[in-house]
Amino acid sequence: MRITWRLVLGFLAVSVLALLAALARPSWPQERGAAGPAASVTVGKGTERCTLRAATPREAARRAKPGDTVCLDGDLSRRRLVITKGGSREHPIIYAGGGDAVDGITIEADDVIVDGFRSVRPEAPGIELTGHRVTVRNNTVIGPRGGDGDGIRFFGDDLTIAHNTVRDTDNSHGRHADCMQTFASDTPPSHRVRIEDNRCEDIDNMCLMAEGPDDGEGDSHGTTGDFTIRGNHCETLRASQALMFEDVRNATITGNDFAAPTHHAIGLAHHSTGARVGGNTLHPGIRYEVGIDASSRPGYQGPEPGGLP
Repeated sequence: MRITWRLVLGFLAVSVLALLAALARPSWPQERGAAGPAASVTVGKGTERCTLRAATPREAARRAKPGDTVCLDGDLSRRRLVITKGGSREHPIIYAGGGDAVDGITIEADDVIVDGFRSVRPEAPGIELTGHRVTVRNNTVIGPRGGDGDGIRFFGDDLTIAHNTVRDTDNSHGRHADCMQTFASDTPPSHRVRIEDNRCEDIDNMCLMAEGPDDGEGDSHGTTGDFTIRGNHCETLRASQALMFEDVRNATITGNDFAAPTHHAIGLAHHSTGARVGGNTLHPGIRYEVGIDASSRPGYQGPEPGGLP
């Protein structure tokens, strides 16, 4: 076939148009069955992708559906983020912060993931979650103030608290300012809780205080148990122990770094039976790893306790 300049120019023009069309096509996948631009996701904050953008949490609660990733466009740096809308077991709603500042977080919903928010000097607790199948991850709480001074409080079942940082809790004015805390008095007991790969830094009181309903101060309704505490960094400055369990069954405590010279690392009391302890790293100033009372001995597996909790 005879090649002419017209053919060459036509071939080049078609190639350039095809290349431009490929570059303009979105690189992320479209939802199955979606039609038109409104069905695609947009690049979100951090590692998440937004399927819904909302100016306020109230707007998000009105519009979000199971499976959505919500990105909040409004300025919440002086407002507490209150989450009341959840998804479903299979399709939780993700609230993606991407490092945005909020004045603390309150979660009162099931089936949600809260990811990547930052709170500096919020009203304590910096994060409070009540619900089932809730994940709190990649958040930062610095200097919670007021109340009892806690960084994170949690109540409910099937909870995950992972890759968060809590720093600078303050025991002044009679507070017991823990990195994390749960109890069961006027709040529901907690089951199947995973606390993994968090950093508790410059904590005046304990890294974790967990109390069940029969610890002497609870409401004696139900049980608290099945906790996994793994891979956390714990720096507690004024308490006798870093982790304390009262009436909490079946706690697994492995691979944590206890980085401050407390009297002992772990306390087990008030029928905190079935605990398993191993593979933790202890500051050389810690006298012994586990303190335990007689009621918590049944089912215990771990290093020989050094004394009372």
